[in-house]
Amino acid sequence: MPRVKGGIVSRRRRKKVLKLAKGYFGSKHTLYKTANEQVMKSYMYAYRDRRQKKRDFRKLWITRINAAARINGLSYSRLMHGLKLAGIEVNRKMLADLAIHDEKAFTELANQAKAQFTK
Repeated sequence: MPRVKGGIVSRRRRKKVLKLAKGYFGSKHTLYKTANEQVMKSYMYAYRDRRQKKRDFRKLWITRINAAARINGLSYSRLMHGLKLAGIEVNRKMLADLAIHDEKAFTELANQAKAQFTK
């Protein structure tokens, strides 16, 4: 059986990795071995951070809601509990958007949440 060199396949694979490593610092974008290690690590970061992004946005929304709630004399937890008791189902993303762009609407929701505690 004759020997197969496979130079084209290897070169294509290496070029693909080096293309993905474009813009990396130092030898990570020039040397195949270090570039391949970094590309694999980058894939792991990308996979992890697609999930972490959801957590980060939820934290951001909660921080914004809490700041706006305290302006209206409530804590975050009391606001959320009051809204639940009032039967108002607004998700945190929309509440945070209201807190930033429409203070009147948020104040109205906060007043409805407050009303649940005075009953």
